Amino acid sequence: MLVAGVLLAAGSGRRFGTPKALVDSGGGPWVLTTLARMSGCDEIVVVLGAQADRVAAVLPRGTRNLRVLKNENHLTGMGSSLALGLSTVADSGADAALVMLVDLPDVTGAVLDRVAAAASSAGRPAGLLIRAAYDGRPGHPVLIGRDHFAGVIAGADGDSGARDYLADHPVLLVECGDIGGGRDVDTPEQL
Repeated sequence: MLVAGVLLAAGSGRRFGTPKALVDSGGGPWVLTTLARMSGCDEIVVVLGAQADRVAAVLPRGTRNLRVLKNENHLTGMGSSLALGLSTVADSGADAALVMLVDLPDVTGAVLDRVAAAASSAGRPAGLLIRAAYDGRPGHPVLIGRDHFAGVIAGADGDSGARDYLADHPVLLVECGDIGGGRDVDTPEQL
């Protein structure tokens, strides 16, 4: 099973006051700490947008299986970044994409690994939709099997991303509340 990571890091962080990809709450910019947590993926696609050149400058150079994309339409919302990332992964031959947001500092690498492991044990990964859950509440990361790429891409609009698609299809929830919190951070006060 080939799993590609898709890291969505294009937002301008209006409520935070800076792109959250560049926020450092101890340990380095979130784009780097999130990349490190995604190290179990066979390849990683990072989708940048706001201040893309500044964010790209902190990314490791020459890393095998790391692709950096710039979403020129990032101001339209997360959906355009998700569509760009999934379209790129679709061309790579991956069986599934593990989609992660950059503003989830308490989602550990163990959470990502648990969701990916659920795909390995659940059978045919291309047909799967899997979400991490925290105390039963669906969150991120989300694993999207190849069979669902076209549908997610077609419905990815504004800031809803894959929300509507996931609501209309069977999704396996994998409880991760024991190893992560799943809390997104939108303002400095939430740190």
